[in-house]
Amino acid sequence: MIPSPRQPQPETRTGSRRARRVRVLLVSDVRAYRDALARWCDRQAGVRVVATVGHHDGALALAREHQPDVALLDMRAPDSRELARALAEQAPAVKRVGLGLSETEDNVLAYAGAGFAGYVPREAPLEEVVAVVRGIARGEVRYSRRIATTLLHRLAHGSGAHGGGPARLTPREIEIVRLIDEGLSNREIGRRLTIEVATVKNHVHHVLEKLQVHRRGEAAARLRHPPLHA
Repeated sequence: MIPSPRQPQPETRTGSRRARRVRVLLVSDVRAYRDALARWCDRQAGVRVVATVGHHDGALALAREHQPDVALLDMRAPDSRELARALAEQAPAVKRVGLGLSETEDNVLAYAGAGFAGYVPREAPLEEVVAVVRGIARGEVRYSRRIATTLLHRLAHGSGAHGGGPARLTPREIEIVRLIDEGLSNREIGRRLTIEVATVKNHVHHVLEKLQVHRRGEAAARLRHPPLHA
């Protein structure tokens, strides 16, 4: 299917400075869905859909041509995971977001291995699509609370399955890692959880030891790329 041509749209201005819009590539094999979603996204502030396409090869070509910030991939398509991996190899600067994920543990773990920066669950409203796109463009990792919990529990309970691995994280430590991944400081985590900063620091220290990493950012990164072995 030939991708629909999209006309360039002017960048918005904030005061005297030009505000750059997030450039989006939308991939779905259902043309009515992708065209409607593209039109809706284009009407939202700070977002511009630079191309839409319905197939794997076209998506790779358009990613190389347009160099979008974010690729929105309809995860109902049978080759969505393979496309995500191909994009990672051929257009590594493009951040991938999965649309319409069914939040079962098997699906979450399978697509986590493909390096998605975020997901939009099937039941999410349209507004969440744009919120995720904007957050991803700012460098955030945007998972729903349910998905984040699934990944962290897998990290906590699966990583020590092969003897000698790190010990399990406690529920509180899992919560700490989730908040670190949201970008909160120790002081902000303490306020959120109503605990002392010293207590937060102790939890962080234990998390780093258990995950065998040296920095908070590395612990948060394990949420994005958890071990997928049992």
